[in-house]
Amino acid sequence: MPAINSSGVRSADTRSGRWKMMLVLLVCASPVVASYFAYYVIRPEGRRNFGELIDPQRPLPVMATESLDGKTGQLTALKNQWLLLSVAGGACDAHCEQNLYFQRQLRESMGREKERMDRVWLVNDTAPVRAALLPALASATVLRVAPGDVAQWLEPAPGKRLQDHLYLVDPLGNLMMRFPADMDADAAAKAKRDLERLLRASSSWDKEGR
Repeated sequence: MPAINSSGVRSADTRSGRWKMMLVLLVCASPVVASYFAYYVIRPEGRRNFGELIDPQRPLPVMATESLDGKTGQLTALKNQWLLLSVAGGACDAHCEQNLYFQRQLRESMGREKERMDRVWLVNDTAPVRAALLPALASATVLRVAPGDVAQWLEPAPGKRLQDHLYLVDPLGNLMMRFPADMDADAAAKAKRDLERLLRASSSWDKEGR
């Protein structure tokens, strides 16, 4: 009798297994792909986004962090939530305070959806945070990071500083949007529309909490 070519059988089984795995991954990823397609390509309601899309997106880096009470960790631990980020030194000048204010107001304006979003202040120096700011930061995540590390990840608009912007990270851990510098009430209203559309587009796969 002719010998059975077992290697050929194994090869066919391997190819079949790979195709099945790819199909499973595609099915799992389809809601995410669909929501981003709806936002980036179809652009619901025919309106353009106010924030500047980051292309290519930049994943959360492995960056050491330290909370105000001295607990150490990694920036990647913030994954699986929408993150509205600001950057400034601990002294926090008037511009920093304004960004923190709009950061808080934008999250609160999301209503029931606000639990899907965290506001994060990355303190990029060793200066102490003023005690007067702490009550307003009670529901925020405040983390010290090395200035060189954060500068390699975030990028301001030409002619602007890191601390001039608010940044948005999606639940997959990708930096995907930068809001224009020097936000005021009118700009905040436009940023709010961006956030509402993004939360709505991702509602099928993104749930509150990590």
